[in-house]
Parts: sequence; C-alpha cells; structure tokens
Amino acid sequence: MKVFEIKQKIVDNVSKVIFGKKEVVEKLVVAFMIGGHVLIEDVPGTGKTMLARAISISLGLDFKRVQFTPDLLPTDLTGLSIYKKESEKFEFKKGPIFTDILLIDEINRATPKTQSALLEAMAENQVTVDGVTHPLSENFFVIATQNPIEYQGTFPLPEAQLDRFAFLLRVGYPGHDKEVEMLTSQMKHHPIFDVKTEVSAEEVSFIRNSVKNVTVDDTIKDYIVSIVEHTRHNKDLYLGASPRASISLMRGAMAYALISGRGYVIPEDVKTIAKEVLTHRLILTSEARVRMRKVEDVIEGTFEEVPLPVMKKDEI
Repeated sequence: MKVFEIKQKIVDNVSKVIFGKKEVVEKLVVAFMIGGHVLIEDVPGTGKTMLARAISISLGLDFKRVQFTPDLLPTDLTGLSIYKKESEKFEFKKGPIFTDILLIDEINRATPKTQSALLEAMAENQVTVDGVTHPLSENFFVIATQNPIEYQGTFPLPEAQLDRFAFLLRVGYPGHDKEVEMLTSQMKHHPIFDVKTEVSAEEVSFIRNSVKNVTVDDTIKDYIVSIVEHTRHNKDLYLGASPRASISLMRGAMAYALISGRGYVIPEDVKTIAKEVLTHRLILTSEARVRMRKVEDVIEGTFEEVPLPVMKKDEI
C-alpha cells in the first residue's frame, strides 16, 4: 500500500470528528511522519483535543493526555523514583510522558520549570530522572495546545521551547455547512466513538521510514536555506528562523511530497508547509508591531523576494 493511500485512510477517519479540515489533518500526519512535534494554537471549542484523540485512535498508538496547570510538577510528567521498603531499593515509576502520542492541553498554563521538562524529550527522545536516562517510544509524538487570546495565568513558551515544535497548526472554525453537519453528527452520540484504528503497526513504521527515500534536489535545499536566511536578515524581525527550522522545512516537504503521491520534492511542497514551520519561530520587532505587521505577512513577502528554483525534468 502506498503512503498516499494510508494517509487517505487516516484523513477520512479523522474527518468523522473534525469536519472540513482535511489540510490540517494532512499536515498533522506529515509532522508525525517526520518525527516532529506539533503546537496547535486556537480558540476554545475548535476541536484541538478531539483532533489529537482521533489521530491516535486512527494510528492505533498509545495515547495519554496531561492537563497543564500552574501547580503541575516536572515529575508529574516524567515520573519519579520511589523507595520500596520491601526491596530496599528505589523503583522508577514512569510518568505519562512514556507513551506514543502525548497530548498536552494548555501547555502555556504550566510554569517554565515544568515546560522545560519537555525539552530533552522533544529533542532527544529520552528523559533523565535522578541522573538516569530513560528512552521514550520510537513513535513519541507531542501534540500541545494553547489558547492564543487568554493571557491571565499563563506562561508564554520561550523561544527554545517553541523551536522544538516542527509545526504550528491552527484548526479554525468550520464553514457554515460543515458546522451544520457537525451538529447532525452529534445528535445521538459523539462521533469520536465512530473513529476506529485504520492503520497497522507495520503501516505506521512504513510511512515514517518511507520519508528518508524521498529525493531532494540540491536546488530545493538551496531554496529552503534561502528562505530561512531571508528571515534572519529581515528588518521586521527581531529573531529569524533557526537551522532546526531548515531541517523541519526539508523533512516536512519530503513527507508532504510522499502523501501527495510523489517520490521527489518540488518547490510547491516547501511553500505549502512553510507557514506551519516558520510562524512560531519568528519574532517581530517592536517597530513592526506598531505598523501592525504580522508574521504571516513577512513570510508571504519572503516568498515574493526569494526566487523559485527552476528544476529540469532530469532533476526530478
């Protein structure tokens, strides 16, 4: 079975719960395929939590949800060593981070100390507790949510934390017809109960391993680096994109090409996922904010100023 067909099974399954958001679901699948992590930023009630649940059920992976609050401790997430009187030894009790898909609801409500407990896990796929390193699942995937309009009692994520997320996604409101369809679907029961596992463990491994076989021409790599470099020298930006952003942009484009039915990357693949990769990594200057500039405007300007690469047929 091709990656495109596996992707379609997942999208169709999740669409039983999340209506009219095929592109969002596809990009969430892309992030999973490249071993990245996703920050979903949107107003309450747009289906952020249901999206994470539906994806985990579709993939047949272990799923845990943690509600971040100001009193949450790092050990509540990672686990801790407990002394056992019977054996006279310390025994490590694993926290919810030891799972495949970890949903963190309202990540910006926890203190920076607890937020930082995720850094090692997201960057190195392991956690260190009491000097002992514990490996995480090979499918470890963080989906974090936050409300962009509620600031009281929140702790904004630092740049180092934001950079660990491969993509920033926004679900948005459904269209009128899709919202009517959503109401109809929930008249008797919640449609999350109609979502079934559609992908086997072998297929999960297949779609993740297939990404490395996608061809990326040097002209595409040059295009990606040119986009990222442009953000570092943009007068409207206090902080541009990091080399980690370049990697996420390349690997994301590789996965997007694959779910589109191609074994090679074209410039449009890069442009399709660029906003998701770059938006949360760029910081506007105070002058740009006064002029009501938006990060999305800067990214659009970058597309206009960085020329598209011209690819020959023998290069693809």
